[in-house]
Amino acid sequence: KYFDLNRPRGTLILQFQLHFLFLGGGNEQSTDVISAWEGDSISITCSMNDSQNQVGMYLRAIRQNLNVIYFPKEKPPKINPEFANRINYSKEGENFRITLHRLQESDSKIYQCSEIVKNNVYPKDLYGKATIVVVKGKSSRALKQAPLYANPGHGQSVSITCVLKSPPQHEEFYLLRTHVQPDKVLSVLNLTVSEVSPAFGNRLMYSREGNSIVITLHNLQEKDSDNYICVEQVTDSSLLSASGTMVLVKEVEQGCEESSWGLYALLIVVSPLFCALVSCILYHVHVKKYFQKKKPNVVYEDMSFNSRRSTIVRTNTYSRGE
Repeated sequence: KYFDLNRPRGTLILQFQLHFLFLGGGNEQSTDVISAWEGDSISITCSMNDSQNQVGMYLRAIRQNLNVIYFPKEKPPKINPEFANRINYSKEGENFRITLHRLQESDSKIYQCSEIVKNNVYPKDLYGKATIVVVKGKSSRALKQAPLYANPGHGQSVSITCVLKSPPQHEEFYLLRTHVQPDKVLSVLNLTVSEVSPAFGNRLMYSREGNSIVITLHNLQEKDSDNYICVEQVTDSSLLSASGTMVLVKEVEQGCEESSWGLYALLIVVSPLFCALVSCILYHVHVKKYFQKKKPNVVYEDMSFNSRRSTIVRTNTYSRGE
């Protein structure tokens, strides 16, 4: 512990908070997921729910029971020396925005905003939003995960295998989405308490095989395309993470099939119209040729008649001259 807030913070309280983190009980809000590279910066916003009776607010790493920064109501904030030169904060209305700079792999933790309010004699904690921070280092990852890449088709399944380091009885495991739609897909506590994201519902199954956990995602949709990372919480340590599995769900086959059916339907509709148009054109061409053949015959007959008539007139004129 870094700050003495004049109240016990034993193992029982820690287990209670973890239980609420998994089950979503009490006043704990949804969990955010942030994935960043070593050396980058991230921001976490802490909201205050009861400013009138507030004593203070803090951001802390719940597994290590480590306070990062504490905001007394009417005093300057207290910053943990571990983050002294790497943290900035600002007040935005009733909220505090905390920014961590120059991230290290050891900063991979589960952070939670907590508000202390007056409650009769003893202060009361109001636990706010939890944020899982995964800092990706350039060195080799702590956990092994396979496969690195998967390209299933629409409606197909993919299995992700994570090799863990801790024994099952001390296991705290997460499968996280970290790129397109950051979210907590699966969380498992000591193999007894598990939580699955509503986005997957009954489309996720997992099993333990020795030190490995195999997670299978079924009936995949295009919206499921993302980077999935295995993360493990080890006692008195930062989060251990793997390189991740990039899942890209193909939609090409379904799109082509729909296009083919659409093309077939279009051909069925257009073909009779095309045949009718061709028939109409041929009919008009035939009629035109028919009249073109009749007209020269009439003119020829008239010209022949006139020629004979001219010949007769000339003959009579010649006779009279004699």
